Amino acid sequence: MNGYLRGFTTTVGTKFLVGLTGALLALFVIGHLLGNLQIYLGADAINDYAEFLKAKLGLLWAVRLGLLAVLIVHIAGITKLTLANRAARPEAYAVKHPVKSTVFSRTMLPSGLILLAFIVYHLAHFTIGIVHPEYYRLIDRGRQDVFSMMVLGFRNPLIAGSYMLAMGLLGMHLAHGILSVFQTMGWNKPKFKPLFEAGGRLLALLIVLGNISIPLVCLLGWIRPLQEAL
Repeated sequence: MNGYLRGFTTTVGTKFLVGLTGALLALFVIGHLLGNLQIYLGADAINDYAEFLKAKLGLLWAVRLGLLAVLIVHIAGITKLTLANRAARPEAYAVKHPVKSTVFSRTMLPSGLILLAFIVYHLAHFTIGIVHPEYYRLIDRGRQDVFSMMVLGFRNPLIAGSYMLAMGLLGMHLAHGILSVFQTMGWNKPKFKPLFEAGGRLLALLIVLGNISIPLVCLLGWIRPLQEAL
């Protein structure tokens, strides 16, 4: 067992953990987006969805804590790989020619850390209600009015802008991360690499556009809240 665990401390093992945790996080991002897109179905759809989740609060927090652990492992793995790469070439090149790397791969660590900060803010905003508690307390027929909370929150240009910026960084992270998962698992054969690369970037783009559309339509006033905060 100890030998098995030590395998994950190697570079190959760390890459496997980063790929596996990245895949789990990507699946969560897709599920989260599908849930949030219910805002386009009207207030009842997304308020019922939020009420359904709150009815399973114990399971919901277990999933959240599990995702937090996955995220910590993911970021720790990326940090370890980045530091190992830097240690392998301690002297900086006079002129850098990133032939094989892309802007997506070179920004994995900083984009990941920025996204971590965004996740903390996102939880404070919509999950705990520390940010704009007056929106968090809105009630629609005995249930939390998540619809109005989202619309009112995203009417603030700073909040909407920060969310859209974070989603852009998420897209960059996913564009490289999805391809890396296939590489790590050994599924990325040379003849399929262009297909996986294009598919990963297309999926990342769709996720970004879907996420960005929500604060954008709220900011533009195309979706209006059921009620205003008191």
